[in-house]
Amino acid sequence: MTRRLTRAVTQFAILTVAVLVIVYFLDNRYRVLPPSIHNYMPSHNRDYVITDIAVATCSPLSLFSSCVLDPTKWERIDKDLYLGKTWLRQGYIHVQRKNENTLTREDKVVVDIKIGRLDPGAAGTKKSRRDEKWESRDAGIWLKRSGKPHASDSAEAITEVDVLFGPDALEPRPGWSIAQGTSLLLSGADQIEEVKLTMRKGPPVKLEQPTPRVSKAGKFKIMQVADLHLSTGIGLCRDAVPDEYNGGKCEADPRTMDFIGKMLDQEKPDLVVLTGDQINGESAPDAQTAVFKFAAPFIERKIPYATIFGNHDDEGSLTRSRLMSLIQSLPYSLSEPGPNDVDGVGNYVVEVLAPISSTHSALSLYLLDTHGYSPDENQFRGYDWLKKSQIDWFTKKAESLKNAPSHVGYTHIRMDMAFIHIPLPEYRDKNNDIIGTWRENPTAPVFNSRFKDALVQQGISAVSCGHDHANDYCMLSRTPSPESKPALWMCYGGGVGFGGYGGYENYIRRIRIFEIDTNEARITTYKRVEYNETEKRVDDQIIVDGGRVIAK
Repeated sequence: MTRRLTRAVTQFAILTVAVLVIVYFLDNRYRVLPPSIHNYMPSHNRDYVITDIAVATCSPLSLFSSCVLDPTKWERIDKDLYLGKTWLRQGYIHVQRKNENTLTREDKVVVDIKIGRLDPGAAGTKKSRRDEKWESRDAGIWLKRSGKPHASDSAEAITEVDVLFGPDALEPRPGWSIAQGTSLLLSGADQIEEVKLTMRKGPPVKLEQPTPRVSKAGKFKIMQVADLHLSTGIGLCRDAVPDEYNGGKCEADPRTMDFIGKMLDQEKPDLVVLTGDQINGESAPDAQTAVFKFAAPFIERKIPYATIFGNHDDEGSLTRSRLMSLIQSLPYSLSEPGPNDVDGVGNYVVEVLAPISSTHSALSLYLLDTHGYSPDENQFRGYDWLKKSQIDWFTKKAESLKNAPSHVGYTHIRMDMAFIHIPLPEYRDKNNDIIGTWRENPTAPVFNSRFKDALVQQGISAVSCGHDHANDYCMLSRTPSPESKPALWMCYGGGVGFGGYGGYENYIRRIRIFEIDTNEARITTYKRVEYNETEKRVDDQIIVDGGRVIAK
């Protein structure tokens, strides 16, 4: 009896699995299930799908032309294809999108996009189905649309479309790609940046935030990238040494990102900290394009990165808040906007965990927003300063972490650091010891909010900034006399980007490295340059040893 029952249950289970598999394939091909059930199938796209794409161009000077298609049918991607560079023309991409459950038999789902003058299928070796021929749209856009019952569930179904600019545009988002072919074929295209159409196939990819961790050997390496000054498009080189690129005219952004790529491959950092002015606002009418350029090499190499802003980042098309939201949406980003009740965008802590699977924090990195220009030019000309709310937040955060279980249980000596964009007023003190070169007067804020004192009180070992591109020194701040003990190293990263100024003493672009050895409680720092002594560790120095800030 028991044997018969076991056999019957097994046969029923096999039959059930077989039926489910058959139903799955039938539904995938012919949509046999009702929507209430089909929507829970694993292949179902819960996002909307794109059914058509159009380009609307107009002249701002004409009352009879419009760049807005019927809003009940079309959704406009709010990026002027001409980037506002001409008075005579504007243009916008429009898409039609539908929820899968509202698709009719007449609807077709876009499954591919190509750009060019000729029909992509004309010279193809593979014969297209009758309902999947390439369809022409304005600006050289070719769409392949499918009317198959399961097309909206296909991994090929296009669910989102976007626009990027410039011949060096990159698309780092998972599931996204730039449409094959040329840039969009627009009238007057010789006056504007190349326009790239990008697309996402399938549902959005769920991202998991990486966890920075000290290696088994107790080592952790940070690469500081300061002042990239990227543009929309290749950008213009400023004060380049030498003034060329690959034997031809200097191209700012490609040369900058080539340098970054080489340093990532050679140094193999565990974390990259970008300390502001990633974007050269005045030459970035599409800031998203610039963000994708700086993020792409980190994403490609699976290196976590943390970002703060400088005074130029939000001078382009996006505010600080929107920039931070965009950066947060990208893989391997550790960036955060920080508390809403604290001044600025980008006040947060990155915790670096101890080796292997430990939950204890080995290193805390404090990142703070130094804002932009002075809010009171009459009294304090120049640049803004760290506000009281930020210093209070930093102090409370540092104090609370000292008593946190993740900190209390750590058995090694902690060596915490901070990163900002605009230097502190104390960077001006020439009486302090420096290692590196003072090439230009520090443009620190006139008003001193005493953040340096808070750093020392909380035992921070080093703070590093950007902003003054040609300065690359580390300056030692000491406790007051008579003790005059080493208290805090204040470093510059050195300007990286060719889109920003150089000019002082034939300044060569560079990056700064911090090597942390948790076993020895030691921090070593040095710089790598883009030209000439490219293999040298410039100004190699130990700034912390045995957990104590030391003199040179």
